[in-house]
Amino acid sequence: MKEGPNIFRVAALIGDPARGNMLTRLMNGQALTAGELAREAGVGPATASGHLAQLLDGGLLAMEKQGRHRYYRLACAEVATAIEALMDVAEHAGERRVRPGPRDAEMRQARVCYDHLAGERGVELFARLTAGKLITLDDGMVAISARGEQSFEAFGIDIKALKAARRPACRICLDWSERRSHLAGGLGAALLDRLFELRWAYRVEGTRVVRFTPLGQGGFKRLFTDVLQD
Repeated sequence: MKEGPNIFRVAALIGDPARGNMLTRLMNGQALTAGELAREAGVGPATASGHLAQLLDGGLLAMEKQGRHRYYRLACAEVATAIEALMDVAEHAGERRVRPGPRDAEMRQARVCYDHLAGERGVELFARLTAGKLITLDDGMVAISARGEQSFEAFGIDIKALKAARRPACRICLDWSERRSHLAGGLGAALLDRLFELRWAYRVEGTRVVRFTPLGQGGFKRLFTDVLQD
């Protein structure tokens, strides 16, 4: 391919095991130091610095300075979406790293995909929103319906702010463990933030796992179900 985006360079950046581990570790939306990412990648400080420089130059990472420290995070939600899609391809192709233990089950149930909800709960929420016509699908494009605006506002989400932001309000993200779609974009992030604000759920420190509280389990089960009965 002589014209168009240079997918080969991006693929090469992600394809290196050390860099891939760094990017995957940042899928929970956190910003980490070079030392933390070096430990995750299993490389020394000098090697990690080289990898981070390449990821910054390739536009996959962003860096923030706070005092004497430098923190690295994914450059944008699109990077997270690409990594999530690659996870699905790898799963389908049988290229799976086995990490036994209870976290695997929790990751499949509910996890952070950059800044929105993924896993069984994320897919369930997306299905409920589409079935209730709170979001509309048209040839792969997703948007908030007039009915949805009212429901989301009632749930405590500022729809005007979402529309005014540069980030798309709605995007579809293919869930690697469920092989179905969950909701990304500004609305996906706002919904997850609202679950945290209500203390219906919380992040497990150091992981992408999202755990629901007893209150949250009941609240999430009832969330937007009234529209399905109309």
